[in-house]
Amino acid sequence: MSVPGVQITGPMKPGYETILTDEAVAFLAGLHRRFEATRRERLAARAALQQRLDAGEKLGFLPETAAVRGAPWKIGAIPADLTDRRVEITGPVDRKMVINALNSGAKCYMACFEDASTPAWEIMVEGQINLRDAVNGTIQLTDENSGKEYRLNTETATLIARPRGWHLLEKHVYVDGEPIAGALFDFGLYFFHNARALLAKGSGPYFYLPKLEHYLEARLWNDVFIHAQSALGLPAGTIKATVLIETLPAAFQTEEILWELREHIVALNCGRWDYIFSYIKRQRTDPAAVLPDRAAVTMTVPFMRNYSLHTIRTCHLHGAYAMGGMSAFIPVKNDEAKNAAAFEQVRKDKEREATDGHDGTWVAHPGLVPVAMEVFDRIMPGPNQLAKIPDVNVTAADLLTPSEGPKTLQGLAMNINVGLGYIASWLRGQGAAPLHNLMEDAATAEISRTQVWQWRKTRTRLDSGELVDDALIETVIEQQLDGWRQAVGDNFFASGRFLDAAELMREMIFAEECPEFLTLPAYDRYFAA
Repeated sequence: MSVPGVQITGPMKPGYETILTDEAVAFLAGLHRRFEATRRERLAARAALQQRLDAGEKLGFLPETAAVRGAPWKIGAIPADLTDRRVEITGPVDRKMVINALNSGAKCYMACFEDASTPAWEIMVEGQINLRDAVNGTIQLTDENSGKEYRLNTETATLIARPRGWHLLEKHVYVDGEPIAGALFDFGLYFFHNARALLAKGSGPYFYLPKLEHYLEARLWNDVFIHAQSALGLPAGTIKATVLIETLPAAFQTEEILWELREHIVALNCGRWDYIFSYIKRQRTDPAAVLPDRAAVTMTVPFMRNYSLHTIRTCHLHGAYAMGGMSAFIPVKNDEAKNAAAFEQVRKDKEREATDGHDGTWVAHPGLVPVAMEVFDRIMPGPNQLAKIPDVNVTAADLLTPSEGPKTLQGLAMNINVGLGYIASWLRGQGAAPLHNLMEDAATAEISRTQVWQWRKTRTRLDSGELVDDALIETVIEQQLDGWRQAVGDNFFASGRFLDAAELMREMIFAEECPEFLTLPAYDRYFAA
């Protein structure tokens, strides 16, 4: 491979050369050179906003974009294979998951290079190989242990790729001495290799866009789409995107985000777990914005319900779909009572979404596709609910006022336990991990560590009277490490990255300034070249 100005530092294993071709790498270099400066400006704007919030400013709807909000405009045309999205399955991009998800019976599969995947070089590149083979219909796998063969069914879910967020880098590819953005690496390779093949089979290059915080970040994606389509000679509007409303600032700019991407967007999605993380992080120093135990922050508490209804109203006013979020419950093996309880929790969650007006929802496990499908088939007989516009007028206070609920030692312990368990799994290369009968991704650990950071920073007292200080946190960390050691055994504990996870948790929790994302130092420490 020889593209001027580009250096690849990751190992080029057999097959990688079919993805990292000179033509594809040159396309990536073009994306970097055109958009990197703007990406950095947008991240700097995030940091500047956080400084103002830490100083006491409150988030609100933007006066400069008032003309966009409520105006009678509509988004562009929606492709046929995205008109019914009643159940979508999400998950990482390993070969077995890709096949099972596409065969799951769900309408769409969100193949995640972001929070459901560890960004190790091999996982990112092999994920691209897996998706290319899936698009071409050639993907197959024989399990080395069981001998079971996996192949695609005749009917499969519509494929949607989720690249990494704007904040993450791919430090195994350098352009003119600078690492390329993970977002551009993931988007660029998938689009370059698959756009034409997808169009030829009646689909198209579809993307989920994560972690947006401002309409100018959406404009950046729109500019990337226009450039990419032009470079491949494809018509404007070929790319179709769904944006995750999973940050608190983005909830105040839902219409502006739709407007910026109006030629390329089809839906917004309520990414609930990252939204809770962002709610804590962006209001991290405000004692009046402290949330109760994570388990008490459900979609039915006022500020979360307001966010959901506001997103539905925004979407339907402008002809876009409103996708519901992830119910993290998963089937429980060999325990019928727990399994039935999990299914009932999922059913109730999906009934709320469908009744409110969502046009579809997420599940994390193939076993839950029929549960969610039955609910949406029953409540939403048509392909969508665009005509259903919630009669709400959500204010800034409706989005910002925290919910009431318990702050307990058990909640603190669960934050530490789940944070340790997930980070250890992430460091082992597993980005989506079943913990305590819930399917968790990186947002889990982010909520856990930011909530503990905030409780410590605001000198929160638990309902039982304990002050959340360094001594209490350290005691709980040691207790939970011991609990994990007993749960997994000494040998796996020693090799399973639990001590590394504890070191990272301490770094995050005891930092003077709350770190933006734990995946940034974790990536630099364990996966960067």
